Amino acid sequence: MSTSPASSAHQPSLSVVIIGRNEGERLERCILSAQAIEGWTPREILYVDSGSTDGSVELATRLGATVLPLPPGAFTAARARNLGWRHASGEMILFLDGDTILNADFPLAALAKVQENETNAAAWGHRREVCPCLSPYVRILDLDWIYAPGETLFFGGDVLVRRAALEAVNGFDETLIAGEEPEMCRRMRSFGWHIQHIDAPMTLHDLAITRFSQYWRRSQRAGFAFAAVSSRFRGTSDPFWSKDASRNRQSGLFWLLTPILLLATSIALLSPWPFLIWILLLLAFAARTAWQYRWKPAPRGTLFLWGIHSHLQQIPILFGQLEFMRNRDKALMEYKDVTSDPVPDPVSDPVSDRIQTR
Repeated sequence: MSTSPASSAHQPSLSVVIIGRNEGERLERCILSAQAIEGWTPREILYVDSGSTDGSVELATRLGATVLPLPPGAFTAARARNLGWRHASGEMILFLDGDTILNADFPLAALAKVQENETNAAAWGHRREVCPCLSPYVRILDLDWIYAPGETLFFGGDVLVRRAALEAVNGFDETLIAGEEPEMCRRMRSFGWHIQHIDAPMTLHDLAITRFSQYWRRSQRAGFAFAAVSSRFRGTSDPFWSKDASRNRQSGLFWLLTPILLLATSIALLSPWPFLIWILLLLAFAARTAWQYRWKPAPRGTLFLWGIHSHLQQIPILFGQLEFMRNRDKALMEYKDVTSDPVPDPVSDPVSDRIQTR
């Protein structure tokens, strides 16, 4: 029988774990949003800092958060989250990335979903970009965050998790520089835990991507994660991400090599048609993808651009997989600048509407 927090005789204790590095104003807004949770007061707010040089530690201390500097070593999200939840005392852990703004109603909504079944390990909701108007990259990547509600195979960086589930799998794998959440979720599911995605606003996020080089590095990091995680479970009864990684290699090679070959053919034949055929093929694939995902809340033009992105991003993702094969011990792959323009005020700016449900 479902149990809501309002009707439960015992509301579990909550700890908020925020991780970040050089987030500046974003971190301040993240901490303030965690302090404004409705109906469920956190026992503690822990901020794990990965070697910031912008005054983030002092800022978090001033705002009343408990600061945990990450010890020397790789500055990875996996190490930071493990340090945070292992220092936390709550029965429920709310993980947040330092570049997000929490919706005040999300924690209780997520708790209600987790408490529906004792095997529900975690619940997460909709993460959206705080300002998709910042650049075409952010406008398109905003749609990457949107998933259909229901049981899922994994969650992302913002999520409410049972401490018991984290303890069962000994937390995140600290050897991973990317893909640590899906990898841990795969281990959780092997223990019989379930992960739920709810149709509720969760966080506003600030990608802060304004240049192609940032877009490329972010996609390359995704490819590195695909290769790193899929290699862990290849040959098992649940070869998680193996098919995804294989499809990427095939798609990436296709979209990388065919334009080169057709362009060479166009030059050899002194005709633009071979290369134009490739462009028409890309547009047709993009239109089909946009139609398949028409349930995503976006104008048709944005969906079409997202369709192009979903195919062409396979090229940097492919390079990310190749980078993993070349150097499995690669250091953290960052795409954000240390400093960037302040994000819009979520209260006074119209972008506050971004945190509505679909």
